[in-house]
Amino acid sequence: MGEFKVHRVRFFNYVPSGIRCVAYNNQSNRLAVSRTDGTVEVYNLSANYFQEKFFPGHESRATEALCWAEGQRLFSAGLNGEIMEYDLQALNIKYAVDAFGGPIWSMAASPSGSQLLVGCEDGSVKLFQITPDKIQFERNFDRQKSRILSLSWHPSGTHIAAGSIDYISVFDVKSGSAVHKMIVDRQYMGVSKRKCIVWGVAFLSDGTVISVDSAGKVQFWDSATGTLVKSHLIANADVQSIAVAEQEDSFVVGTAEGTVFHFQLVPVTSNSSEKQWVRTKPFQHHTHDVRTVAHSPTALISGGTDTHLVIRPLMEKVEVKNYDAALRKITFPHRRLISCSKKRQLLLFQFAHHLELWRLGSTVATGKNGDTLPLSKNADHLLHLKTKGPENIICSCISPCGSWIAYSTVSRFFLYRLNYEHDNISLKRVSKMPPFLRSALQILFSEDSTKLFVASNQGALHIVQLSGGSFKHLHAFQPQSGTVEAMCLLAVSSDGNWLAASGTSAGVHVYNVKQLK
Repeated sequence: MGEFKVHRVRFFNYVPSGIRCVAYNNQSNRLAVSRTDGTVEVYNLSANYFQEKFFPGHESRATEALCWAEGQRLFSAGLNGEIMEYDLQALNIKYAVDAFGGPIWSMAASPSGSQLLVGCEDGSVKLFQITPDKIQFERNFDRQKSRILSLSWHPSGTHIAAGSIDYISVFDVKSGSAVHKMIVDRQYMGVSKRKCIVWGVAFLSDGTVISVDSAGKVQFWDSATGTLVKSHLIANADVQSIAVAEQEDSFVVGTAEGTVFHFQLVPVTSNSSEKQWVRTKPFQHHTHDVRTVAHSPTALISGGTDTHLVIRPLMEKVEVKNYDAALRKITFPHRRLISCSKKRQLLLFQFAHHLELWRLGSTVATGKNGDTLPLSKNADHLLHLKTKGPENIICSCISPCGSWIAYSTVSRFFLYRLNYEHDNISLKRVSKMPPFLRSALQILFSEDSTKLFVASNQGALHIVQLSGGSFKHLHAFQPQSGTVEAMCLLAVSSDGNWLAASGTSAGVHVYNVKQLK
């Protein structure tokens, strides 16, 4: 192996967005994660927790709820008042429907997966029917006096529980009317007359409703009589989230203190058939608010303001004690946010709404293996390229020669020509880009910088010829008939003759660039 220099790059000031909600799909063993900037990610827990799908954020979308429905369909809702469904093949938003209830704070799919409930700012609970192509409004439930912050279905699908400010409502799904209203205790640290926010509810098959609130309490209610059965004070701050195991033998809650508590249903005595809920394990893997939790068959999943996605296996549920039994803390992005120009020693950094171009520092010093060499010239910040509009940048790339920069948002594709004169840099945008290049999921330049490869969200792979300051569309590899598989990973051979692409079906496609097949 020859000698080479390693640059320590400490000027990429990447700040990830906090996690707002997670939704676990037991059928596919996949986890959907939404962040505060509107980004939605899908992780395959069976494939080493790989982030296999990504939907870019938008300034006007503040996602407050996320859920899976029948047929592996993913929905989100937020403060813009819209319900959105995601196309998991084309990796775009399939449609958005206004619920006409103001900002949406909560959402839950029915046990059968055929209906969708949303809780709105105006106190309304709205029921939607999930049709094969879209969702259709069915009816409103009795309107409440304050916003609906949490929702949960009874496993039979006959009743729902709705958490609000100072009370919990139980609705009959068939009639849409409120059966019970359970008033929560306002006492907090010995002080009354404080609003108590019910951040989360869970409806169990035996009729028990579990609630978590801003007074730091986990409470158990009898939905048949509307009475409080038991109360646990577990924190000096808000308990913000709850998730129950499918077998209903354990649940997990997250607090504003960064602590996750695990509750289990255990026998009262060793020989007793009577069981009770007991707080068994506290976990402190977060530094700030735990805004959301999920419960898979073998792990507790949590996320929050500190941006970390934490997956803690339940050791009693893990059959083989191997690498899968280790605690996972997913902190780094799974997407490529840095591209490099080897010829000019440049790095292009991608942020949500701008790009930064830096020139690496250099040294004239020499030394032996492992030595840290002092810089004779510091790294230079050459360019700050800001996008217009509310859309996040999906992908970006700089050519190996350093003369081209390309990036894409959901609705537009941008290509720039760079010119260097001594220490000055000038930028010229290539106008009139063809519309089929927009919403690119991945961009890549050939090693000689003469070709640009663009993977669109419609499944096509486009080859663009670059020469001088102009471009020419050479060819498009179309997906197989009847399929729309978005290609989200690209690699090109060093001689530029072969292009490899991988999509949402986890297959790898290899194309001959010379023969265009």
